[in-house]
Parts: sequence; C-alpha cells; structure tokens
Amino acid sequence: MQITTLTKNKSDQLGMLASSLCMVHCLATPLLFVVQASATCSDIGPLWWRTLDYLFLVVSFFAIRQSSKTTTADWMPKAMYGTWIVLAFLIINNSLHALPFPHALIYAPAFSLVLLHVYNQRYLSCETEECCVE
Repeated sequence: MQITTLTKNKSDQLGMLASSLCMVHCLATPLLFVVQASATCSDIGPLWWRTLDYLFLVVSFFAIRQSSKTTTADWMPKAMYGTWIVLAFLIINNSLHALPFPHALIYAPAFSLVLLHVYNQRYLSCETEECCVE
C-alpha cells in the first residue's frame, strides 16, 4: 500500500491522533516543570518539548489538507482550517509571549479539531476524491 493511499484513507484518524497528542502534550507541560525543574529548561520548557507543538501543527495541517479532499461538505475544510489557524496562532503566541492569553485556550481548538475529524470521518468522508463535492 502506498503512503498516499494510506494518508487519504486515514487522514481523519491521523488528525484525531495529532490533535489528541497535542492536548496530552499541553496537559503534561505543567507536570514536566513540577517533576523536572532544571537549569537546562527555559521558562517554557526544553527545546525538544517546545518543538513538539510545531510537529503536531505540521502533522495536523497535512491531515486537514487530505481530509479536505475527501469530505462531502463544503463547510468542513473551512471549519478545519479555521480551527487550525486559531490553534497555530495560540501556539505561536504562547512561544513568543506576545499577548497575555491563558495557556488553557489551546485546548479549545485542539479538542475542536478532534471533534471535526471524528464528525468528518463518521458522516462526511468518502473513499475517493471523485465522489466529493469540489
């Protein structure tokens, strides 16, 4: 089986996994600081830990891109991309400390992406791009 075929058929599952792992990562961050407070950590965590935020964003973007090709609803790609943009904004803002948003706001778009992928997979997904609304 080719990677592109696997990605087309499993993009919603990949999106759910990436968004769920993102939420777990965000929930685990405070525990990381309590358990392992060291001089090698900056105020927002070690570099490898902060890099996970961006890895989840990239994986989520590609899952959304693929899911958008196999959905039967015109509104689903807009909802997914819009939610992803909010999530990306909050993650970048959290890294830069530009605006004083609570870190907990990140959970809302991450959880929303999980729900959108679940809904898309269950009710709106088709097997091939040919059956979908353009």
